Amino acid sequence: MKILGLELAPLSIPFERRLQTLAVVHYTYLFLFMGFGMAFFFLYLLFTQLYFIPLLYFIWYYYDRHVSRQGGRRSRWIRSWSLFKHFADYFPIKIVKTAELHPSKNYIVGCHPHGIMCHSHFCNLGTEGSGFSSLFPAIKPYLCVLSGQFMFPMFREYFLMSGAIEVSKSSIEWVLTKEGTGNAVGIVVGGAKEALDAVPGCYRVNLLHRKGFIRMALRHGASLVPTFSFGENNLYSQVPNPEGSKLRRLQNLMTNVLGFSPPLFHGRGIFNYTFGLLPYRNPINSIFGKPIDVERVAEPTEEEVDELHQKYMAALTQLFEDHKLKFGVDPSSELVIH
Repeated sequence: MKILGLELAPLSIPFERRLQTLAVVHYTYLFLFMGFGMAFFFLYLLFTQLYFIPLLYFIWYYYDRHVSRQGGRRSRWIRSWSLFKHFADYFPIKIVKTAELHPSKNYIVGCHPHGIMCHSHFCNLGTEGSGFSSLFPAIKPYLCVLSGQFMFPMFREYFLMSGAIEVSKSSIEWVLTKEGTGNAVGIVVGGAKEALDAVPGCYRVNLLHRKGFIRMALRHGASLVPTFSFGENNLYSQVPNPEGSKLRRLQNLMTNVLGFSPPLFHGRGIFNYTFGLLPYRNPINSIFGKPIDVERVAEPTEEEVDELHQKYMAALTQLFEDHKLKFGVDPSSELVIH
């Protein structure tokens, strides 16, 4: 039924689908609003009789501020909540395993593409919703996120319990050198700017000049695992913003200043299928490619970095080509690396 152009969701939706929608509402609104919301709430409490609550929390934060770059503080119980299984089933999100990951090694997992809100990467590496641990037993996944995410009160605690860590040199090195072996550090390589290309049917990844993770892999002998999530860019509609447009230049400027991209997007609503902040129910298939073994080089040269970077880009391109037809991608579509 449509009212004022909105296609309303029927009342007779199965209970399981309602649970899936609730799980996605949880992630979407937490991602968009919890950080700033908790910051403003704690600021408000400072001017009430409950002022001692934020003061005590800030003392705790100061004491605990290093944990996000020292391996985090994961909770297997929280990662295994049935909420995240419902989240994965909403789309659904599935991991496609193409090779084993051996616990005797450490891995850097390149996650592509970013999408609007990294739905598949959070589900795969920050939860057990898509069954990462059952597919890769004895491998401990970490999802690297912007350091600023750990500045928000309470929001940081939630992120830490998912197994998230800072996407910084010291943070990644801590995991690769002090947490033993069997670790998989997931890095959304394209970063915030790649969200501006998150439109249906777009296969552009921001990788050509991203070499920091390559250098890190060489210094610590960590194998590289290219991954590509087919469908991640199909979850929202975004206002057209081609390269060179005034909107794109403004978005790039804001990304450079704020550290995150402000895409103008919409999906569906909670009670309608036409407009809102929730993603569309489109399937996502995350292909985990064959690891690229890397020999440790304490001080890699630029030539060695470039050589491994070219090898990684070729492997990611081949991964895309090998699987694109299975997931409805037009045969003429190519992965564009910029």
